[in-house]
Amino acid sequence: MTETRGKVFLVGSGPGGCGMLTIRAREVIDQAEVILFDQLPGDEVLSSLPKSAELIDVGKYADKHTRKQNEIEDLMIQRAKQGKRVVRLKGGDPFMFGRGGEELETCREHGIPVEVVPGVTSAIAVPASVGIPVTHRKWASQVTVITGNEDPTKEESAIDWEWLARSRGTIVILMGVKNLPTIAETLIKFGREPETPVAVIERGLRPDQRETIGTLATIAEKAAAAGVKPPAVIVIGGVVEMYRSDEE
Repeated sequence: MTETRGKVFLVGSGPGGCGMLTIRAREVIDQAEVILFDQLPGDEVLSSLPKSAELIDVGKYADKHTRKQNEIEDLMIQRAKQGKRVVRLKGGDPFMFGRGGEELETCREHGIPVEVVPGVTSAIAVPASVGIPVTHRKWASQVTVITGNEDPTKEESAIDWEWLARSRGTIVILMGVKNLPTIAETLIKFGREPETPVAVIERGLRPDQRETIGTLATIAEKAAAAGVKPPAVIVIGGVVEMYRSDEE
């Protein structure tokens, strides 16, 4: 049987609804023959996927993955080798803790043409939606974006928590809800002031967006009391003083 090469598109859908899709993302999605998706793009984007495409839910819900990463990549390559236009659809940007880099490597290893379609990252857009700039001349001349959920197979953390605690910039954490108590405790242990402002923004830029505001000393308890759940963006630093819940 002759093998026909298709193409893979690693597409970032942005952090919210269809309005946060780039023009290129919309074009690629509408022309797709196969779409591998999880829940992170949100209901509005998922409901707009073309019915003519083969839609494959690859899961990645909190603590429950429908398919393992290697299975997702196998599906992606298999369909591309059938000559299909394959979209791997992700929330935010595919290269911001989205495992897009791993999927790009896999495509290259198999000689599959691939296009990366960048998306608006939640690390910047979600704080902005509630009036929090991640940089500000008064509070922060740098911003560090980290994952709150490192690869569990690592022998030790790749994050320098001591340096991070002593830095004066903004810290933005993605996928950090589960480990929020440990994160706050670690930053305080290494010297970050307990009164440092913290914002946890759930389901950013969606109709049911919600914010929980506190300090490093109080945020874990407040988040637990509020029943905070992923997906959420955590912002730590003086810029949280800019937070406003009532701005359009």
